[in-house]
Amino acid sequence: MHFLVTGHTGFKGAWLTVMLNRLGHQVSGISLDPEPDSLFSLGNLDKLLENDFRQDIRNSSEIHKTISKIRPDVVIHMAAQSQVLASYEYTYETFDINVTGTLNLLEATKDLPEIKAILIVTTDKVYKNSGVLNRYKETDALGGKDPYSASKAMADILTQSWQASCSSPPIGIARAGNVIGGGDNSKDRLIPNLMESINKGSSLSLRNPDAIRPWQNVLDCLNGYLMAVDKIIETKKNDVWNFGPNENVCRTVLELAKYVIEITKSQTKLEKNLINHHQEDKLLLIDSTKARTELNWSEKLNFESSVKSTVGWYLKGTNLTSLDFMTNEINNFYSL
Repeated sequence: MHFLVTGHTGFKGAWLTVMLNRLGHQVSGISLDPEPDSLFSLGNLDKLLENDFRQDIRNSSEIHKTISKIRPDVVIHMAAQSQVLASYEYTYETFDINVTGTLNLLEATKDLPEIKAILIVTTDKVYKNSGVLNRYKETDALGGKDPYSASKAMADILTQSWQASCSSPPIGIARAGNVIGGGDNSKDRLIPNLMESINKGSSLSLRNPDAIRPWQNVLDCLNGYLMAVDKIIETKKNDVWNFGPNENVCRTVLELAKYVIEITKSQTKLEKNLINHHQEDKLLLIDSTKARTELNWSEKLNFESSVKSTVGWYLKGTNLTSLDFMTNEINNFYSL
C-alpha cells in the first residue's frame, strides 16, 4: 500500500517512515526541510521514500498538485507547528499551519478515488481542560487556552465538519499526547535536554516538575495510528480515537527526570525554574478505552522500558547508524 505522510521529516514522521518501510509499504512525504541534526537527516531516511516533496502545507495549489501526482492509498497528516511555547512567539504561523494546512490537505484529497483512508493527527490538548483527574473521552468538549492547543482544536473541529458535510474518502482523527523516543531533538523536550545536561555535567532547570504527563513511546502511538487506518479501510466510516497510555505510564516531570538520572548513573542536579512562564496544563489525561476496545490497541512498552529505549539512543555512540538503531527498535517492538 502507498502511504503519503505529511510532516515526514519531523520526529514522529521519521519513525513512521521507517515503520511503514519495515512493514513493506511504499512511502511518500510532504514536509519542510529537516533540521541538520534531525532524526530524518541523521538516518538518511530520504532513501526510503518513493517521493520526497519539500513543500509548505499552507501552499494550497502546490499541495493539490503534489497529492494529485502521488495518488496515494492512505494519507496520514502530521505536518504541524507542534510546540506549545513556540506558539506564543509564532502565533499567526501556528494557526496558519495547523488550521489552514489541514484545510488544504482535506481539499486536495477530496476528489481522489484511490484514497482509501485519511488520518488527521491532532493532539490530546484539543480538549477543554478542567484540570481534574477525569480522563477525557472522544465525545468531551474541545477547547484550548494556549495558541497551539486552540489551533489544534480548530483543526479537529474543521475535520469533524468536513467529515459531516463533504464527500471525500473516509477520515479518522487521532488524538495522542506526549511521546518519547530516540532522536527527538525538538526544542524544550525533557529527555533530550536532560541528556545534554548529563553529557555536559551541568544541572537542569525543570520548568514544571509537578506536571503529570502520559509518557507514551512513539512506537506505541504510531502503531495506534496504523491500526486506526486499518479500521477506516475496513469500515469505510469516519471516526475519532484517543491514544494514550494507562495509569502505569503516567509520571510527573520530576519523576521522569529522576529515573533518567538513575539509569544513566549520573550526578546531574535538578533545579526548579522559578521564572514565570506561559501557562501550561499540569494535568491532562485521555481515555483510550475506545481504541482498546474497537481496535484492540494497547501499549507494548511500559514506562521503564520506554524510557530506557529512549535513553539508549543517546548512549548508542557510533556502534549503530541512526537507521540501524530505529530498525532494531521497531523489530523489537513488533516481537513483543
